[in-house]
Amino acid sequence: MSEEKNTQMGEFEREPVSDKSLKGANKFWGMYAGEHAAGTEFMIGPLFLLNGVSLQNIFWGLLIGNLLAVLSWRYLCAPIAVQVRYTLYYHLEKIAGGGLVKFYNLANGVLFCFLAGAMITVSATAVGIPFNIEMPGFSDVYPNSLLFVVLVVAVGLVIAFVAALGYETVSKFANVAAPWMVLVFLACGVVALKQLGVNNWGGLESVWTESILVAQKGDGKSTMGFWSVMFFAWFCNAAMHVGMADLSVFRFAKKVSYGWASSAGMYVGHFMAWIAAALMLAVQIKLTQDTNPVPGPMANNVVGIAGILCVIVAGWTTANPTIYRAGLAFQAIVPKASRFKVTFAAGIIATIAGVFPAFAWKLLGFVGLYGTILAPMGGILFFDWYYRQKGDVEKFHASSPASSFNMAVLFSWLIPVGIAVYFIQFKGVSAWYCPLPCWLGCGLLYLLLSKKTQEEVA
Repeated sequence: MSEEKNTQMGEFEREPVSDKSLKGANKFWGMYAGEHAAGTEFMIGPLFLLNGVSLQNIFWGLLIGNLLAVLSWRYLCAPIAVQVRYTLYYHLEKIAGGGLVKFYNLANGVLFCFLAGAMITVSATAVGIPFNIEMPGFSDVYPNSLLFVVLVVAVGLVIAFVAALGYETVSKFANVAAPWMVLVFLACGVVALKQLGVNNWGGLESVWTESILVAQKGDGKSTMGFWSVMFFAWFCNAAMHVGMADLSVFRFAKKVSYGWASSAGMYVGHFMAWIAAALMLAVQIKLTQDTNPVPGPMANNVVGIAGILCVIVAGWTTANPTIYRAGLAFQAIVPKASRFKVTFAAGIIATIAGVFPAFAWKLLGFVGLYGTILAPMGGILFFDWYYRQKGDVEKFHASSPASSFNMAVLFSWLIPVGIAVYFIQFKGVSAWYCPLPCWLGCGLLYLLLSKKTQEEVA
């Protein structure tokens, strides 16, 4: 498909979004609420409990960490998106050159596909309940049956098709689903509290501690404290805000203030929904002693058919925009290809990943690692925009990269990320601590290396 046809479809992959294609605030509030009160919430909340996080540390860690995430969207990502109105991928191409950005986009797209695959797994765990399909256990890396594979493929194909229809369809889907899902998550939390038999904070703390003891077979050791929860909440979406992936979303915003829409996702999803999902696991442990955090059965135990439907739709509303972002990344590699076909292909990759339940079960570590790898490139973009481009939109639109493979960008990205991955893999450093130092290191190193390169050329 030609670039002209792509533009007519309203995606603007390689040019600024036109004024007549800008979206109102409701599109962003609905999309963020739908995307973040969604499939990941059913997994992440219970994983906090399994890691022995105290109730107090969850409450305060999420309260502060989510605020920092909202501020990152509002003051780091949204201003550049509204001024330049490029996708992340085309913006980086202007800085790093087409050759290097293709390499980055490949990593970006593949990691987004793995994240979407985890959400397809989440949806499948609910779809399979009416058919009495046995779900994979928490220790399973591979699918446990052919029926589960068929189920994941069927769910994945539907999600891939919706994502391939483009931003307008993705945002409409989220706006329709979000209000209902939020109510179901709230209902799950309220019903779970009644099933646990608690009516005050002290009672909840007691039940919470007992659930941790059962989950850890009497150990009760916490592997995550306040700082871990806070940094995880801040950087679990690091690739989207400080990493600037959501330039691709906010380029459609009429105003910079629409960046506050991210608070709908953070406090409805990453606060209320995470805690509600954790309480559902506590109910399951109390009733059955089963510590497997499989979303479909957990939700079914608490609110029945509404919970099953919520898990199904929640997986979709996370996977849809994630596959859309992956499609944009792959589109930037082959700009003349059909956006629909490229995005659908991203959905197929995500579906294949969804067949392997380990991506969903290991979500805490995975999102920290993919933020560490992808987010630092946003630091390069930030420092380039404010310190090299001086915020000059017209000049930047008219500019061309100095080369097709900017070595200053490559080394600025790989050196901090390589050091961080080493410490994560071999020194036991938690991945969610790494995006911030990597982001700062990449940005500052880029300024230093770019200045050195300019001096040598001069």
